[in-house]
Amino acid sequence: MSFGDVQIHTVPKSSSGNGKPQLNKISAQITQNKMRGGAQAMLYAVGLNEDDMNKPQIGISPIWWEGNPCNSHLLDLATKVKEGCKNEDMVGLIFNTIGVRYEVYGQ
Repeated sequence: MSFGDVQIHTVPKSSSGNGKPQLNKISAQITQNKMRGGAQAMLYAVGLNEDDMNKPQIGISPIWWEGNPCNSHLLDLATKVKEGCKNEDMVGLIFNTIGVRYEVYGQ
């Protein structure tokens, strides 16, 4: 797949307040609350820093599997999405999930 075909869109700015929407309202429950120190320690352990704790975290689940030619490219695409998150001052985190190959289970 050619990544030249992938378009990354910027996040629209809010017209109220400081001009930025609060994109980390969910992730802030983990990253800002000092009672969640254990979860924060795990994020620091994977390479996040103090500045990252103030950024929105975006979960990226590519559902890729090397054994299926239909979606074997999705991990590469997820890496590009993560790069786009970084360019927009967000933290992209890729996580795994099950990829199914239909031939195994019949149609």
